[in-house]
Amino acid sequence: MCKEIVRCPEFSGKITFPVSLKQPGPRDGTIQCFIKRDKSNLTYRLFLCLSSALLVENGKFLLSAKRTRRTTCTEYVISMDADNISRSSNMYIGKLRSNFLGTKFIIYDTQPPYNNAQLSPPGRSRRFYSKKVSPKVPTGSYNIAQVSYELNVLGTRGPRRMHCCMHSIPAAALEPGGIVPGQPELLPRSLEDSFRSISFSKSIDNSSEFSSARFSDIVGTHDEEDEGKERPLVLRNKAPRWHEQLQCWCLNFRGRVTVASVKNFQLIAANQPAAGAPTPSQPAQSDHDKIILQFGKVGKDMFTMDYRYPLSAFQAFAICLSSFDTKLACE
Repeated sequence: MCKEIVRCPEFSGKITFPVSLKQPGPRDGTIQCFIKRDKSNLTYRLFLCLSSALLVENGKFLLSAKRTRRTTCTEYVISMDADNISRSSNMYIGKLRSNFLGTKFIIYDTQPPYNNAQLSPPGRSRRFYSKKVSPKVPTGSYNIAQVSYELNVLGTRGPRRMHCCMHSIPAAALEPGGIVPGQPELLPRSLEDSFRSISFSKSIDNSSEFSSARFSDIVGTHDEEDEGKERPLVLRNKAPRWHEQLQCWCLNFRGRVTVASVKNFQLIAANQPAAGAPTPSQPAQSDHDKIILQFGKVGKDMFTMDYRYPLSAFQAFAICLSSFDTKLACE
């Protein structure tokens, strides 16, 4: 009944249920959000914009993240709770982990992707259970995306160069008629609990498994020889233009970014349409050229985040968190 009444963000352009946070954004238009950074406790909170103003203090809370520095990496735990940000909470939905240099990041999801690939090795793991969860519900720590920043060995001026390989989204999702498979659906809870979740005060009840395996053990290499496998969607940052009068690199954020920062970026699809696809096809070309995610600074600790199909709010938030990390070798 709920599935017939409530449409997903891809078609409604709205975030209604908590499950919407892991569903693709709208095909037409974007969902505008903003991120508040708290340097004192290393937390980041994602809010849904309720007005067109950039510097606003009110918004609908969506997600939060907490940064933890470790010996060999930095980790961001992502939760649906604004205060209880930990893997032991039933509000925990994923994490972001970097390598030692902060040049490579892996996004982990507690839910498996459509191809059930990129599951982190068992290793030393901890599993947390919620009282309402059935043991049959699949849980784990799944590698759904990798974010890479190119090393700036020559020290040339310019913005960071980044690539995002979305293992959970096939490149065909941007083709005409393409879809993002394996989208999460509403959990089989009572109707009362489902409607109560609109306030985001209730979590999506699931258990989570965390693996302490090293970054190098998880990334691995992807064989390009296997042409039978679907190619993952690859995103890259849109190249800025050098402004002679301002003497700086510029991107058109359409008024959504007001402060120059090396953290600012726009992501577009790096995948080219298939060789056999008709080149005059306007829809395919426009889908590949559209800005899928943009992130930028508007205040001391305020940043805007606008995303669209095929990314979800969770995926977009995790990618933006990677930009906060210090990358001396990339600047």
